[in-house]
Amino acid sequence: MEQPDIDIGWVGLGNAGYPMAACLAKKGHRLLVRDADPARGIEFVQEYPKCRVATSDPDSFQNCDILVTMLPDGKVVYKVLLGEDGIAPHLKPGSVVIDTSSSSPFDTRALGLELSRLRVDLVDSPITQEQLHAIDRGAATLMVGTDSAEALEKVMPILEDMSNHVFPMGQLGSGHTMKTLNNYVSVGSIIALNDALVTGQKLGLDPQTMIDVMNLGTGVNFSTMYSQKNLKSNDTGYQLELLVKDVKIAKDVIEKSGFHTELPALAEKYLENSLKVVEKGADHTESLKSWEQRAGVEIKRTSDQAIER
Repeated sequence: MEQPDIDIGWVGLGNAGYPMAACLAKKGHRLLVRDADPARGIEFVQEYPKCRVATSDPDSFQNCDILVTMLPDGKVVYKVLLGEDGIAPHLKPGSVVIDTSSSSPFDTRALGLELSRLRVDLVDSPITQEQLHAIDRGAATLMVGTDSAEALEKVMPILEDMSNHVFPMGQLGSGHTMKTLNNYVSVGSIIALNDALVTGQKLGLDPQTMIDVMNLGTGVNFSTMYSQKNLKSNDTGYQLELLVKDVKIAKDVIEKSGFHTELPALAEKYLENSLKVVEKGADHTESLKSWEQRAGVEIKRTSDQAIER
């Protein structure tokens, strides 16, 4: 079906932003795109000729009804929208910003208040995915929060063209609350898997066989099924430093809810230790290296021949 002639602005064409924007372009939407790396924008419009690259001017998105941000964290989102050369003051009244980044829900609510003074609505719609690279085929999961029923109605067709799974969660910030709690559960499985792999190998178990068993048992989780399914160098697109950032957000959210648990602080400690032994930009699966150091073992990696069998 032909889409309405809506100009959609898009800021952030990274590992997640590029395929998400592509989902809209494939549905016929015209996007005005920008990335910190200009080459990414050029590459995108070459692949999707109906789209175009925004200039670096802060008013380049002034004709857009909807602006989508997919950026590393809430601080970057704030800088892009309300910093020295911020986009938001130049957006037309009644426009909507959809923040799909992974941010603190408290920062999101504060940002929403500032944008409302400009008569711009904010919708938080972070993502998760059931399978690795599900985002590439429009099968990511969106968790949506907003204080405006009108804004939600306006953006839902866009969100549904971006993904098959869209869950309105409640007020502004509730999408980011759900995202951080989802990530917190995932972090628990990552840490438990690392514990299990080094312990199992120390006691004579084969790590790859352990994962094969878990994937047919109650230990199955996203890491065993996808990011660590084969114990070799992985590139999931989810950096370890971003995982640490998400743990810190989860810790803050849990503490401010009034609930006490010691696990978030432990997770933060273990993963920050991992950051010290990997190169900058390392994939989160490389966190296993710090477990290997503490355990005094080197996990046997899976050969390509074994994977093919």
